[in-house]
Amino acid sequence: MYIRKILLLLVVLGLIIGGVFAYKVYDAVFSSNTKFNNEEAFLYVPTGATINDVSQLLDPLLKDTNTFVQVAERKGYASNVKGGKYAITKGMSNNDIINSLRSNNIPVKVSFNNQETLASLAGRIASQIEPDSLSLLKVLNDPDFYKGNGFNEATKIAMFIPNSYEFFWNTSAEKFRARMLKEYNRFWNEERRAKAKALRLSPTEVVSLASIVHKETAKVEERPRVAGVYLNRIRKNIKLQADPTVIYALKKHTGNFDTVIKRVLYKDLELDSPYNTYKYAGIPPGPITMPDISAIDAVLNPEKHDYYYFVANVENFGYHKFAKTLAQHNRNKAQYVRWINSQNINR
Repeated sequence: MYIRKILLLLVVLGLIIGGVFAYKVYDAVFSSNTKFNNEEAFLYVPTGATINDVSQLLDPLLKDTNTFVQVAERKGYASNVKGGKYAITKGMSNNDIINSLRSNNIPVKVSFNNQETLASLAGRIASQIEPDSLSLLKVLNDPDFYKGNGFNEATKIAMFIPNSYEFFWNTSAEKFRARMLKEYNRFWNEERRAKAKALRLSPTEVVSLASIVHKETAKVEERPRVAGVYLNRIRKNIKLQADPTVIYALKKHTGNFDTVIKRVLYKDLELDSPYNTYKYAGIPPGPITMPDISAIDAVLNPEKHDYYYFVANVENFGYHKFAKTLAQHNRNKAQYVRWINSQNINR
């Protein structure tokens, strides 16, 4: 009888201990373990991170990182950490968090616009995905890659079509570059290539001309007209005489692309550079910036007219006055010069 009571007591104690243990396990796995007030927090897990790295990143967000690590080890996540951007929702349990970290890598929007150099592009992209600007620039400057894909030193920035793209945050520099080539080839579909051919231009020549159009006017609706002016000049073998190309040539000559030049001077027109369209006829050897899609499509779908000249319209800022004759253009230009002198803009 006495032994039976002892055995019964041991069974009861075992059940209690087992219940406590089971509750603790359940609590560690399935109870809420977040301590932030927002509805959602984001975790950026670097490539090659360990479970300790993840634990440190989670420390400000969790009530108990020790239970998180314990559950992560039991679920096999500790030995299979993957880089990326992940969402942690308020009230999540360790089980929920680990499931999210395992399979819910969230894409990020990556965008860039009219960068003039690959260095500035690398800096822009580095602020949006994991690779730093130096590793991006090294990959983006690889001459063998461009040579193998039909680009050269001058035309390589034409490969980058400004837009918004979805990437995983942990995308490598090499994969970013490969995606940009894929997007370039997708952009230059049969229809666009046929339009370029009808203009007797290659895709990179179209982008180069579009980069000038982009710099000349920020007004999307005016770009087809500006493109038409330059195409008219090309057909007549007239030099483009585009101020933005001179500004680019000056920046390239000094190596300082942060220089702000608001006014092109007559002495600037003497700079011996293939990008100086006052000195050399035809389209420059490469783009002077990464033009918007609207500028590229403006070149491919230009307005048909008889204009050969244009100058900034001081009566309607942001737009231009167009002229068919040099005499008319000189009158428009004189008005612009008077205005710019009145503003004391000397450079």
